[in-house]
Amino acid sequence: MSKISIVVPVYYNADTLELLYEDMKEKILGKLEEYELVFVDDGSGDNSWQVMNSLRDRDPHVKLVKLSRNFGEHAALLAGLSVCTGDCAVTKQADLQEDSGIILEMYESWKRGNKVVLAVRKERKENPVKVFFANMYYAIIRKIVNKNMPVGGCDCYLVDRKVIEVLERLDEKNSSLTLQVLWAGFRTDMIYFIRQDREIGKSRWTLSKKVKLVMDSVMSFSYFPLRLMSGLGVAFNILAVILLIGVLIEKITHNTPIVGWASLMCVVLCSSGVIMLMLGILGEYIWRTLDAARTRPPYIVDEILEESAAEKQDEK
Repeated sequence: MSKISIVVPVYYNADTLELLYEDMKEKILGKLEEYELVFVDDGSGDNSWQVMNSLRDRDPHVKLVKLSRNFGEHAALLAGLSVCTGDCAVTKQADLQEDSGIILEMYESWKRGNKVVLAVRKERKENPVKVFFANMYYAIIRKIVNKNMPVGGCDCYLVDRKVIEVLERLDEKNSSLTLQVLWAGFRTDMIYFIRQDREIGKSRWTLSKKVKLVMDSVMSFSYFPLRLMSGLGVAFNILAVILLIGVLIEKITHNTPIVGWASLMCVVLCSSGVIMLMLGILGEYIWRTLDAARTRPPYIVDEILEESAAEKQDEK
């Protein structure tokens, strides 16, 4: 009999946790052979931890993990994967935008031998501007990072125990867990679903977090920024040589005075901007190298609550 772990990162989700649990209980929990629900509190400032404890009191399959502070969703997922005991594990968002029923489809796909099963967004019923920028992100990832990234993107995925072990060995910070799963290269299947708009609660997925995700995704899995810097350097050098030759020819053939303070300042300012951009990119790489060299853990677990031995004995 196989066991599946459902890992749910929690960050200010007190208003949706009860609804999420009832939705999973109605649609999937009774149809699973053996399961556990792993809720990871990622430093929530509301009463999410109290709601999680109430769920644990009602269901012995619920396991709780409390991080010492907010480390980010990817760190919370990694923490949940590190303590789960299932033969496979599936990640689940707490915002009710994904249909819980897709977990059964992913579970069946895993039974057919797929080590990774991605829940891919076939359609998004959300703000058009938000959808546009999300699609742009996934297009960038497919173009310069990993061509296997699905067109609609994915936040929910099922991974086999072997994949979980690989993710734990990677132990990367400032990275993308989804791209790590794709990078691992195990046999992969895709399940498509329609992502609903968020109706309850407020999203904590801020612009700064989105920008950081783009930078983490590109810099952790691609040489593109460094190659871009080299390309810009070569292009500017070629342009400088062409302009120099043009000025000299103009001076020799037409005896034109070598003037042009305004154009010179434009070139200086433009080239200075490019140099500062390059220094910024190099600084990002240097900072990430320093951060990795410190060997600080990507997350710190404050507390783990699971079914106690006494509770298990009572059940028997």
